[in-house]
Amino acid sequence: MTSVVNKNCYVTFAPLLITLNNPKQAMHKRILDNLNAAILLFDRDLTLTYLNSAGEIFLADSSRHLVGLRAYEIFKSSDPAMLINLQQCLSMAEPLVDRELVLDRMGHTSTINFSATPLLKNEKVNEIVVELQQVDNHLRISKEQRLLTQQNTARLLVRGLAHEIKNPLGGLRGAAQLLDLELHDPELKEYTQIIIAESDRLQGLMDKMLGPNKLPNKKAINIHEVLERVRQLVQAESSGGLTIKSDYDPSIPDLLADKDQMIQAILNVAKNAVQAMNGTGNIILKTRIHRQMTIGRKRYKLAVKCDIMDDGPGIHAEMMTQIFYPMITGRADGTGLGLSIAQALINQHNGLIECNSEPGKTVFSIILPITTLGENGND
Repeated sequence: MTSVVNKNCYVTFAPLLITLNNPKQAMHKRILDNLNAAILLFDRDLTLTYLNSAGEIFLADSSRHLVGLRAYEIFKSSDPAMLINLQQCLSMAEPLVDRELVLDRMGHTSTINFSATPLLKNEKVNEIVVELQQVDNHLRISKEQRLLTQQNTARLLVRGLAHEIKNPLGGLRGAAQLLDLELHDPELKEYTQIIIAESDRLQGLMDKMLGPNKLPNKKAINIHEVLERVRQLVQAESSGGLTIKSDYDPSIPDLLADKDQMIQAILNVAKNAVQAMNGTGNIILKTRIHRQMTIGRKRYKLAVKCDIMDDGPGIHAEMMTQIFYPMITGRADGTGLGLSIAQALINQHNGLIECNSEPGKTVFSIILPITTLGENGND
């Protein structure tokens, strides 16, 4: 990431930090401790002299252990740009901002925006205020919104195209049937039967491209019963070279969903994993409960995240933004409809399917809100 000099950035924290040792210290500390952003104060030697409560959470340690440590000790496992920015801020006496850096503490990583503001005394840098703002959720929500927009646009285009194809296709089939009635030569009838059969095949393909044609019949279901059914179906169809394991969160309550549609959606994703691994490898079905989850533009109190993980070769980077589009596939014998249909079914339940992939680990995450009848998410 490229650092940006910003002379007007975050200077409002400077007076608060300068006055930490005056009689109003308690008030200023209360203000800083109630900020969502992590605020750290370093002296000229880049030794930490103060951090607020959010800073303790970000760095996964208490101020008692962290205060007195040098910056390189605190950020040694994180993005090198953090230390570079601190050195530049010290030498240039100018505020710096860097975005989407990786902060690593105690093995836990998060994506942050980083800003460093110098505090001057006698025209020299005396201290540096650092603000760390976590942006993982913002990035995820932005990615989800782009994905939903792409899916809706693609679905509208496909629906228009499918209807345009189905209309003349029906006329073509009808004409072939009438012609078949007029013909008496069996050899000629064979040609009309081919036309009718191919018309029916294209009609079926168009219906699949249009996606689900009925609204879900939502009832309270146990998501683990659905996953176990999928596991049994995949295991029964696969060879002995495939191992399917489960890692379920027993605290997940029932959710309102159409059981058959859930089985179809998750089965499509699981079959995609099996095909990617050529029937050999490991698949893990994992569930976890999430609180205050934003899906699209709605926030839900509870949501369930179902991960279908495999150790296959992964998905090519150029395919990642297209895998949920209909007719897009990386296999020569694939139709490219399985993931598109799965996404459409999950969308009907106000959920979303996301994917992250690298060689040896591909994760499809199905995120579904846990709601009661008549309950909606809040913006």
